[in-house]
Amino acid sequence: MRSPVAPGPVSRRRFLRTSACGFGSLALHALLQQQGLAGQPPPATDSPLATRPPHFPPRARRVIFLFMKGGPSHMDLFDYKPRLARGSGEALPYSLPSTEATVGLEATRLLGPVSGFSHHGASGLFLSDLLPLTGRHADNLCLLRAMQADSPNHPVAIRQLHTGNLFDVVPSMGSWLSYGLGTENQQLPSYVTILPGEGERNFSSAFLPAIHQGTAIQDVGLTPDQAPIRNLNDPRLPREVQRRRLDLVQSMNRRQLDRLHSDQQMEGVIESFELAFRMQTETPRLVDLANESKATFDLYGIGQAPTDQFGRQCLLARRLAEAGVRFVQVTLDGWDHHSGIAGGLKNLCAQCDKPVAGLLSDLKSRGLLEDTLVLWGGEFGRTPHAQNGDGREHNQHGFSMWMAGGGVKGGITHGTTDDFGYHAVDGKVHINDLHATMLHLLGLDHERLTFEHHGRPFRLTDVAGRVVTEILA
Repeated sequence: MRSPVAPGPVSRRRFLRTSACGFGSLALHALLQQQGLAGQPPPATDSPLATRPPHFPPRARRVIFLFMKGGPSHMDLFDYKPRLARGSGEALPYSLPSTEATVGLEATRLLGPVSGFSHHGASGLFLSDLLPLTGRHADNLCLLRAMQADSPNHPVAIRQLHTGNLFDVVPSMGSWLSYGLGTENQQLPSYVTILPGEGERNFSSAFLPAIHQGTAIQDVGLTPDQAPIRNLNDPRLPREVQRRRLDLVQSMNRRQLDRLHSDQQMEGVIESFELAFRMQTETPRLVDLANESKATFDLYGIGQAPTDQFGRQCLLARRLAEAGVRFVQVTLDGWDHHSGIAGGLKNLCAQCDKPVAGLLSDLKSRGLLEDTLVLWGGEFGRTPHAQNGDGREHNQHGFSMWMAGGGVKGGITHGTTDDFGYHAVDGKVHINDLHATMLHLLGLDHERLTFEHHGRPFRLTDVAGRVVTEILA
């Protein structure tokens, strides 16, 4: 890809906290005056987030990943199975894997779909009645019905979805895109994750330069003077003083770098200090939704129950993507329905259906959907058999996700599972294949986007991955 810059294990959160909260007492200001550094801009450098050319012409310029944390039930939402519906309550016609947990599966039986299904759009896509507004966009959806992952364990499966790896500390997919393509707005990070919850490893840059780590937005809907990115602003000091303090610290950092000739950690510090300072200007404006119209709020369900919070997340994702952020992730937790799945799914779909449909409508009306890849899904799906009587267990053997925009065919399904929705049988798309296809749509060859680390080249797809050419528009 490009000459690799070795990493430094410094977290961006620490950069933001340090740069925003100041670099010492008034003694620093005196030093600035003595050294004549006050007000001087930092030396010009080639920004590590500068926009870089892809390997080949891209179909998409950015990604919005709608992460449904916990594992949505595919046979209740996207993969209707008549045989499962007819056999609900019957004994299992298949054996349970001996290597997987069986808690709550004693004397388990088949559990039919807990919602009705209807055909949508000119394509006739068959979707759950729990997602009627998303169904209006059926002709834009590319439904992947034979997804596969390698673990039924939440933390491990989530890590694989985000990084392509089950156990190692490796960069997330957003970090790889940032490394490969940079950002279109130098005042903003190239990778933002909204309400990510726990698990910083899932948006880490790992051994890539620290500037490519995901910037976490911790809250939505706050007033402009309460920055949702922690430690972004320091109201105690004028911006001019913060700039002079930063100039002094950066000058000392650069002298240290010159003395050592190469210090990857220090390079990461310098880059992230500058980004943190620039973000103080651009980010507060972007995260303030006050200038959006009532019609837009209504479109996303903002100010309404139960869609307000997720609606704000989705609207913020559109604003960030439109402003030039390369990869935006939005997380909605709560899809882990081991019991009470009928009521649980109804509640979660009520939270997400309108905001997701609003996002797709908004992107389309602004001409952004055609070059924005929207990805919806969780770390795995659920089993066709019941757990605890009225829930479902984890299922990584075959589940559903969907894509929209960004160069994929709309109104299609790709892949099939067996008659019960348990195992993928045709058109299988492994997580590595999903990543390879996503990179391809953004003009990147997943086998060429590499970084040298510990004596070998690493990539998002490791030693696997196939571009699913069948779904490309």
